[in-house]
Order: sequence, then C-alpha cells, then structure tokens
Amino acid sequence: MSRVPTPWKKSRTLGDIYGGRERLRFADNIFARAHSLERPSPDAELPILLEDNPSRDFFFPMSGQEVVEALQSLPKRDYNGITHIWLRRLKKSDFINHAQPLAWFSCGSGVRLITLYPWPTSMELSYGPRRPSNRVFNEVTRYGGDIRKRGRDWISKWTLPALRRFYLQGILFHEVGHHIDQYYRHFTDANVKETEEFADQYALAKTATATHVFNRLEK
Repeated sequence: MSRVPTPWKKSRTLGDIYGGRERLRFADNIFARAHSLERPSPDAELPILLEDNPSRDFFFPMSGQEVVEALQSLPKRDYNGITHIWLRRLKKSDFINHAQPLAWFSCGSGVRLITLYPWPTSMELSYGPRRPSNRVFNEVTRYGGDIRKRGRDWISKWTLPALRRFYLQGILFHEVGHHIDQYYRHFTDANVKETEEFADQYALAKTATATHVFNRLEK
C-alpha cells in the first residue's frame, strides 16, 4: 500500500507516530487516537497483547496469538522493546472514508506500540478512481493479491491465504522495521523516504522467516 508521510511529532504524552501502512490518507484527529496506554511494569511479560472485537463487517486475518508468534519468530533484538501489540477495532465510517491506516508503529511515554487494524470481510480494498502507483501494484501482486479497475474505482481483491501472508510480512514485519529504524538507526525527520524504504527492505529480507511461520500456521 502507499506509504504514510511520516514522521510526525505531535504529543509526547500520546506518542510519536513513526511509520504506518495506509490506503489513502489519515484523518485529521489521528493523534487523539494514537495510544492511551501506560508504561508496562518492570516485571510485565512483553509484548502485551490487546485484542478488540472487530465490528460485523471486519475481521483480523491473524489472531493475536498468531501475531505474537510471528513477532517472536524474528531475532529477539529486532522486537525487543516492543511493549504492546494492539489488534484494534476499526470504525466502518473511517474505512469508507479512507481515514484509517492498515497499521502503524508509535512510541512515547515508555510505550512502543504496533497497532494492527482489521480488514473487510469482502477482502477487498478500494483505491478510488485514480490508478495506484506501480509500487502498490508490485506489492499487491507480490503477496498474491489481484488489483484491477472495477467500474470507476481501482480495487485489490485477496484470497485468505494471500491476505494472511501480506498481514504477516507486508504489514507486521514492516512495522517491526520501523521499530528497528527508530531505536537502532537513529531516525531523523529528514529521512522519511529512507525509513520507509528500510521498513520495506526489512520485511522483504524476512521472506524466509515469513514463509516458515506462514506454513506452520496454515497446517
């Protein structure tokens, strides 16, 4: 999917948002929804898993436990310090208005959070009437999705296996890449394109790991 123009610096209390996956754009009040989580206690087992119940027309392609298992299949250094994984409910109105990302990584106030959002049960995403970029085409087809024009809008259609693979590698591992970029590569405001590219390349570099996890989960 197209990239979010990060980074943003808004509120140390709510947390800084460093990376994400979006369809078109963020809502203006994104910062009010960044996170309201508290720093974990020193003896807490990390990451802390939070799972919302998705609304009727949406579902999570992976369960929370599958997401944690996938995360912990990576080298410990890569995910060490991530405090929370939140499978968060999505408002249908936000989805219809293209006002919610597919995922994001945010940090602040002792919290390092990866938020993942559900997908429509139709397993389709609309990009509107404008043809998506070649980058979007390449990513959709890489993970097994199909993208084409239907009526006036461009639509990507996914099978469940393709969607689960994308959710695992193209979304979750991408956000881990943002976590690594922030805490090991010294993120700076001037390197938005570079950091998005790093997150992409990190996810691609973990193809073998993603394949192993995916095959294990599908048995």
